Amino acid sequence: MEKIRAAMLIVSDKGFAGEREDASGPILVERLRQMGAEVVEQAIVPDERADIERTLIGWADEAQVDLVITSGGTGPAPRDVTPEATLAVVEREMPGLAEVLRFEGYRKTPLAVISRGIAGIRGQTLIVNLPGSPKAVHEGMETLAPILPHAIRMLRGVDTSHGHEHEHERRGLRYA
Repeated sequence: MEKIRAAMLIVSDKGFAGEREDASGPILVERLRQMGAEVVEQAIVPDERADIERTLIGWADEAQVDLVITSGGTGPAPRDVTPEATLAVVEREMPGLAEVLRFEGYRKTPLAVISRGIAGIRGQTLIVNLPGSPKAVHEGMETLAPILPHAIRMLRGVDTSHGHEHEHERRGLRYA
């Protein structure tokens, strides 16, 4: 499989203004590289829905990245609008990814359920929201790393079958 072209978007008012050093971005880049992805786009935007939407659309439609991971803006605070911006630009949701992130996160801290992050598809780009904390980014990517390469292959139309179907076919069984 050709390398996954990934993008990383940090959503943070203070990070954008230079008032806080971004600690999540370097972790996210490293985890994406460990997963075999090439990080081709990176940005920090404020917690402004229009800025988030514009960046996601540009990366999906023009840069045609395979994967966008956002970090930040997923909580219940008034300025946390990353999920709304993501919902506005995706064509299809992938709720299982957001659910597994909250489930696995909850096993480490009950506060993980506060994240409103979503996952969805725009064109052939998978977009996944992670919380902003470095710990949540590290743990979230740990959860996603074994899942994302297969999801990207499926989005590319390369690996659309499921392993158990092949096993049944070898046994002479077929799915209807």
